[in-house]
Amino acid sequence: MKGYLLASCFIVAVATVTGNVLELGDSDFDSSLEGQDLALVMFYAPWCGHCKRMKPEFDKAAKTLSANDPPVALAKVDCTEAGKDTCGRFEVRGYPTVKIFRNGELSQDYNGPREAPGIIKYMKSQAGEASKELKDSKDLSSTQERSEVVIVGLFDSAKDAEPFLKAANQLREDADFAHSTVGSLGKELGIFIVRPKNLRSKFEDAELKYDGKVEKDAIVQWVKDNYHGLCGLRTTDNAKDFKLPLVTAYYDVDYVKNVKGTNYWRNRVMKVAKNFAKLNFAVANENDFQHEADEFGLDVVTADKPVIAIKSDKGKFVMKAEFSMDTFEQFLKDYEAGTVEPYMKSEDVPEPNDGPVKVAVGRNFDELVMSSKKDVLIEFYAPWCGHCKSLAPKYDELGEKMTGEEVEIVKMDATANDVPPVFSVSGFPTLYWLPSDTKTPESYQGGREVDEFVKFISKKAVNELKKFDRNGKEKKTEL
Repeated sequence: MKGYLLASCFIVAVATVTGNVLELGDSDFDSSLEGQDLALVMFYAPWCGHCKRMKPEFDKAAKTLSANDPPVALAKVDCTEAGKDTCGRFEVRGYPTVKIFRNGELSQDYNGPREAPGIIKYMKSQAGEASKELKDSKDLSSTQERSEVVIVGLFDSAKDAEPFLKAANQLREDADFAHSTVGSLGKELGIFIVRPKNLRSKFEDAELKYDGKVEKDAIVQWVKDNYHGLCGLRTTDNAKDFKLPLVTAYYDVDYVKNVKGTNYWRNRVMKVAKNFAKLNFAVANENDFQHEADEFGLDVVTADKPVIAIKSDKGKFVMKAEFSMDTFEQFLKDYEAGTVEPYMKSEDVPEPNDGPVKVAVGRNFDELVMSSKKDVLIEFYAPWCGHCKSLAPKYDELGEKMTGEEVEIVKMDATANDVPPVFSVSGFPTLYWLPSDTKTPESYQGGREVDEFVKFISKKAVNELKKFDRNGKEKKTEL
């Protein structure tokens, strides 16, 4: 019997291979990934449609990547069965969730393509060393000639460099790294952010030295906090790096053809920015961010000076005055004092607005949705969205069924109106339920047939519906 138990334990500890993909669970996740230099893991649920579509692409990519030099392992974890605890440990909230691991440690979320060719290309770029090794002082000098910010680590030994290299692996998509394990190379030991010549300014040091503990997480946080400096160059690739509240100057930013002109305005922004430590600052090319400027109602095309906008948890704020250092400074002071009115993108409030399905716009959203004394089901849609068009007649029918109830059925064109930050809308249609007693939004994940909506509302309504019981069945009317 004892031998049987030992054999059983051994069998459980060996990862299952489905096609070219490892099938891992709570019992073997850590042990299987510890020996993998690089692994891509998909956390999934068997019933998830997106997961079903991704699985064959994942398997195709695994076949190619297993033969890569160096090889890349692909694995999957069933979050409903053998991998429940593992999925909880890595805070999996939706399916599929895909993450990158290095030597068994979580490196970063995977936000790349979900078809085989894209997965292969993305993961090949992740393989190999994340930090360029510096052999001599000439190599070190070359880092100062780069056109990008470089994170440089100078160490006496490979062991000393381990935390730095782990940080480089985690941030390899976001920053360039270089290191030496043979001493200072004529500089001094330590970790530095080295800014390229085109981004150097008298308002901040060209190099910033790290003075914290040499630990991976601490180094990663330090790089994130300081990489872009006082006023970073914001691009479509790195836009996600900039924290709120963010002050952006939109103008003809061009570090290829017009470095001098670009820095003329950036230096003026920086001179003011150094006095506002609680705010984050960036410059951005007006053409690359035309869509964002439109969200602020800004005309960046005809402007011959920077136009300024602030995005924060409080909303969006626009500097209406023509740019100068004085007007810019005053605008920031007024913002911090709370005297600047937020900009709101909104259609006109429809008149009348008393149909079975109410129409929310930016200007009436609070009154119609957040301050309503009724429960609210709201749909955020886009006029061009096919799924939204299919839902429209069903949603209208639902509105008819809820007439006379303490429930409002509401819709909002999320492309023509600002969506409040409390609602996460990344696709269309997106629906939320707000009970009248808390007004805490709950994402609606149920079916989209009328009877499925009715069952949901009947169950969730703060007060039982007049026409339907708690199970969504129509109540009998006594004659």
